[in-house]
Amino acid sequence: MEKTLKITIPVDQNILLSLRKTKEEFEKEVRFIMALNLYKKGKISLGKAAELAGYNRIDFIHKLQLEGEIIFDYSKEEIDEIIKDAEKLRNI
Repeated sequence: MEKTLKITIPVDQNILLSLRKTKEEFEKEVRFIMALNLYKKGKISLGKAAELAGYNRIDFIHKLQLEGEIIFDYSKEEIDEIIKDAEKLRNI
Protein backbone atom coordinates (compact mmCIF):
# COMPACT_ATOMS: atom_id res chain seq x y z
CA MET A 1 0.00 0.00 0.00
CA GLU A 2 1.43 3.35 -1.07
CA LYS A 3 1.49 6.11 1.49
CA THR A 4 0.83 9.69 0.42
CA LEU A 5 2.56 12.49 2.25
CA LYS A 6 1.30 16.05 2.39
CA ILE A 7 4.12 18.60 2.05
CA THR A 8 3.36 22.17 3.03
CA ILE A 9 5.32 25.19 1.82
CA PRO A 10 4.49 28.56 3.37
CA VAL A 11 3.90 31.25 0.75
CA ASP A 12 3.19 34.88 1.51
CA GLN A 13 -0.23 35.83 0.19
CA ASN A 14 1.31 38.86 -1.54
CA ILE A 15 3.18 36.50 -3.87
CA LEU A 16 -0.10 34.96 -4.99
CA LEU A 17 -1.59 38.42 -5.44
CA SER A 18 1.43 39.52 -7.50
CA LEU A 19 1.13 36.44 -9.68
CA ARG A 20 -2.65 36.80 -9.85
CA LYS A 21 -3.00 33.14 -9.00
CA THR A 22 -5.29 31.31 -6.66
CA LYS A 23 -3.80 28.98 -4.09
CA GLU A 24 -4.88 26.01 -6.25
CA GLU A 25 -3.41 27.47 -9.46
CA PHE A 26 -0.13 28.24 -7.71
CA GLU A 27 0.05 24.77 -6.19
CA LYS A 28 -0.55 23.13 -9.59
CA GLU A 29 2.14 25.30 -11.20
CA VAL A 30 4.66 24.55 -8.43
CA ARG A 31 3.96 20.82 -8.74
CA PHE A 32 4.51 20.99 -12.51
CA ILE A 33 7.76 22.95 -12.18
CA MET A 34 9.05 20.59 -9.50
CA ALA A 35 8.15 17.51 -11.54
CA LEU A 36 9.72 19.00 -14.68
CA ASN A 37 12.91 19.85 -12.82
CA LEU A 38 13.24 16.36 -11.33
CA TYR A 39 12.53 14.79 -14.74
CA LYS A 40 15.10 16.99 -16.51
CA LYS A 41 17.72 16.03 -13.92
CA GLY A 42 16.98 12.34 -14.52
CA LYS A 43 15.81 11.84 -10.94
CA ILE A 44 12.36 10.51 -11.92
CA SER A 45 10.82 8.98 -15.02
CA LEU A 46 8.39 10.75 -17.33
CA GLY A 47 5.53 8.73 -15.83
CA LYS A 48 6.49 9.60 -12.26
CA ALA A 49 6.91 13.27 -13.23
CA ALA A 50 3.41 13.24 -14.71
CA GLU A 51 2.05 11.64 -11.54
CA LEU A 52 3.81 14.17 -9.33
CA ALA A 53 2.48 17.06 -11.43
CA GLY A 54 -1.06 15.67 -11.21
CA TYR A 55 -1.35 14.71 -14.89
CA ASN A 56 -1.63 11.47 -16.79
CA ARG A 57 1.37 10.77 -19.04
CA ILE A 58 -0.24 12.04 -22.28
CA ASP A 59 -1.49 15.28 -20.70
CA PHE A 60 1.93 15.86 -19.12
CA ILE A 61 3.64 15.44 -22.51
CA HIS A 62 1.11 17.85 -24.01
CA LYS A 63 1.81 20.36 -21.21
CA LEU A 64 5.56 20.02 -21.89
CA GLN A 65 4.92 20.77 -25.56
CA LEU A 66 2.80 23.82 -24.70
CA GLU A 67 5.58 25.09 -22.43
CA GLY A 68 8.21 24.53 -25.14
CA GLU A 69 10.05 21.99 -23.00
CA ILE A 70 12.14 19.17 -24.41
CA ILE A 71 10.36 15.89 -23.81
CA PHE A 72 13.20 13.47 -24.46
CA ASP A 73 16.66 14.84 -23.83
CA TYR A 74 19.18 12.50 -25.46
CA SER A 75 22.86 13.22 -25.99
CA LYS A 76 24.30 13.09 -29.51
CA GLU A 77 25.89 9.72 -28.70
CA GLU A 78 22.56 8.30 -27.49
CA ILE A 79 20.80 9.52 -30.64
CA ASP A 80 23.52 7.99 -32.84
CA GLU A 81 23.12 4.67 -31.01
CA ILE A 82 19.33 4.75 -31.42
CA ILE A 83 19.72 5.42 -35.16
CA LYS A 84 22.23 2.58 -35.53
CA ASP A 85 19.89 0.19 -33.74
CA ALA A 86 16.97 1.29 -35.92
CA GLU A 87 19.03 0.76 -39.08
CA LYS A 88 19.98 -2.74 -37.92
CA LEU A 89 16.32 -3.57 -37.40
CA ARG A 90 15.43 -2.24 -40.83
CA ASN A 91 18.03 -4.51 -42.46
CA ILE A 92 16.74 -7.68 -40.77
